[in-house]
Amino acid sequence: MTEFLQNIPVWIIILIVLWDAIWKLIALWKSARNNHLIWFILIGIINSIGILPLIYILLDKRETDYIMKSSAMMDILRKGDEEINRGILL
Repeated sequence: MTEFLQNIPVWIIILIVLWDAIWKLIALWKSARNNHLIWFILIGIINSIGILPLIYILLDKRETDYIMKSSAMMDILRKGDEEINRGILL
């Protein structure tokens, strides 16, 4: 096993470390901003070569998309109610 690790070029190790650091920082920032304490702790502790941060980012994106679609639908409904109320008041 040690021979295998010794044969890995340094630039590949640096690339893996950078990959993990970038995704970890993005996921930590998003989880802190969204007050997701458990995700923040897990992402900070577990070294998964960027896999756990990517999972969080993808799951958070789906949640954000759902919230944005829901709020857009609520805006449409509010505008419709306002138009109906204006029509009734006229």
